[in-house]
Amino acid sequence: MTPTDRARRAETRVAWLFVAPLVVILLAVAIWPLGRTVFFAFTDAYLDNPGSYEFVGFANFVTVWEDATFWRAVRNTLVFTVVSVGIETMLGLAIALLLHRAFFGRGLVRAAILIPWAMPMVVSTRIWDWMLNDQFGLINKVLVELGIIAKGIAWTADPSLLLGVVIFIDVWVTTPFMVLLILAGLQLIPEELYEAAEVSGVPHWKRFWSITLPLVAPAIGVAMLFRTLDALRMFDLSYVLAANNANTMTMSIYARDQLIGFQDLGVGSAASTWVFLIIGLIAIVIVGLLRLDRPHH
Repeated sequence: MTPTDRARRAETRVAWLFVAPLVVILLAVAIWPLGRTVFFAFTDAYLDNPGSYEFVGFANFVTVWEDATFWRAVRNTLVFTVVSVGIETMLGLAIALLLHRAFFGRGLVRAAILIPWAMPMVVSTRIWDWMLNDQFGLINKVLVELGIIAKGIAWTADPSLLLGVVIFIDVWVTTPFMVLLILAGLQLIPEELYEAAEVSGVPHWKRFWSITLPLVAPAIGVAMLFRTLDALRMFDLSYVLAANNANTMTMSIYARDQLIGFQDLGVGSAASTWVFLIIGLIAIVIVGLLRLDRPHH
């Protein structure tokens, strides 16, 4: 064995030594619970007595697949994800471009814009629930005073408005996250490129289209991936605002209802597994479409 080979083996052993704690933690907090969930998905176990069960094959998966409520939850989740992430991406890019410019008090504005994202989702949801109340809510009071509406609107009680309210609150809370990631990407663009474009007489819109957008695209892609995965798993906002209302029920709420509400560990685990598979498939598609698995030069 050559000295080079021995050095490589030593480096490999050291690498595994450093990685081992992470692998153990990952097994403990992620892989083991996921494995237990998949295991119970093939049983008829109930939450009040999980030790007593029989294997039922794919029956629980079929039950979830044939449940119209599950597919309505999938539709709600996808609509919420597409609309909210789309709005957040456009707003995040616009605000990040504004904050990237030098102006008096920029640091204070950057800190202030993170406040909605820093607040717990439950707190933000309750604040907006009170503000949107049809009797004493601030939003309705302002709209009535301006003459836009004649009387207060029950924003969180009207089934046709409820999903829109959920999307609005999510946009308000998480747009700062998009701003933060996109702004970080903007700060990595060399100023020399803009200076050269200005000297060459390139108009502002073309600088944005030819320089800014291509170079900040990886940051936008990563931000969209994170937000999409987060939106697909959304539970707290919708549940705090409307519990298990069918108009805002997400995939996670559906799985929770099967598991906790009906105490059906088998069907609940199957629903959770379906959620995991759907989110995993969408994540793979997004990574491929945005080419996030390829190095950017």
